[in-house]
Amino acid sequence: MSTTSSTNPQTTAPAGPSPTAEPGPRPARLIHNEATTEIPVHLLFRDDPAPAPVPVRPAVVGRRQGTGEQPRARRPEAARPRPVPYVDPELTERPARVLPGAAGVAAGFCGAAGCAVTSWWAGVVPPLAAQALGLPVHAGAGLGPAQWAAYAAAGALGMFGFGGLARGRTGRAWVLGLFGRYRGTVRRTGLMWVNPLLLRRRVDVRLRHWRSEPMPAADGNGVALRAVTLVVWRVRDTAKATLGVEDHETYLRECVEAALARVPVEPLGTVRSSADVAGDTLTRLVAADAAPVGLEVFSVRPVRVEYAPEVAAAMHRRRIAALDAAQRASVLTSVVDSVEDTVTRLTVRGLVELDDYERKMLVKDLTVAFCAGRGDTGH
Repeated sequence: MSTTSSTNPQTTAPAGPSPTAEPGPRPARLIHNEATTEIPVHLLFRDDPAPAPVPVRPAVVGRRQGTGEQPRARRPEAARPRPVPYVDPELTERPARVLPGAAGVAAGFCGAAGCAVTSWWAGVVPPLAAQALGLPVHAGAGLGPAQWAAYAAAGALGMFGFGGLARGRTGRAWVLGLFGRYRGTVRRTGLMWVNPLLLRRRVDVRLRHWRSEPMPAADGNGVALRAVTLVVWRVRDTAKATLGVEDHETYLRECVEAALARVPVEPLGTVRSSADVAGDTLTRLVAADAAPVGLEVFSVRPVRVEYAPEVAAAMHRRRIAALDAAQRASVLTSVVDSVEDTVTRLTVRGLVELDDYERKMLVKDLTVAFCAGRGDTGH
């Protein structure tokens, strides 16, 4: 510790105020002939228990302070999308190798012609048929190994030619596979030739809409609801939609049901903005869940929201009570405004002179009269 002492000579003030003295700052008050001791601040509270630290989140505002701008409220965090199943990244749609339909037709006719020539070569063509076709009479060498090999080659060519013919349609695609391996997707239209050994799976790639059945949901207070949604979607990647999941339509339905369990919705007709916000959130969640399996979701909108059967009666009574309370408040406000306007006009124009008691009685009578009149009008 350190001690300091100060001794200042006392000054005598003039007996009377000087007329020429100018007003100035008041002198600081000093303690004369007193000793002061400097005590460190941290020693004053060394015996007090230390306060328990309280975790406080930092205050964050959306705009700078001191610029005249109002702080912006932070928006609530959006719901995070749930984890999606792993899909092979190499499973991506790619075009398959196909040939024009004319090539398949030509191969089929060549195979049929080869079978006819082989039959004539083997001598198994009836004479009447040979005469009708204008073929020369041939004794034939019989059915030997060479003839059977020619039959097999011509028959295989004909079956491959005619068996691979397919007709593509607009809005439809084929997913091709061989021994469990993806071989490409065909989106072409018209007559084409596809390898007949490949397994074909038809996929609808048009824009589709699906109206769901009533699904369980809840509002912001946890009240049970039943919601019907309209989903607009299409298959974007046929390989992932067909081979990535067992049934992409069932998977989409489960995604919608899971999103409804996470997003609070309100019965239609209550708050329009909340329905729009719920639709946007549902669309974002379902689109994020369906994208890894090749589905493109454009919108998920609740088209009908009702209370669950177990709470429908109670919520109906609650809504009626709320509407009745709002109507009563509106009527009371209107009556009070009318009474105030009437009393003010009578007083300002000097038609009546009222003291406090008379004013109270007039207000009471006018209130009863206005309420009775509005009640008769309402009935």
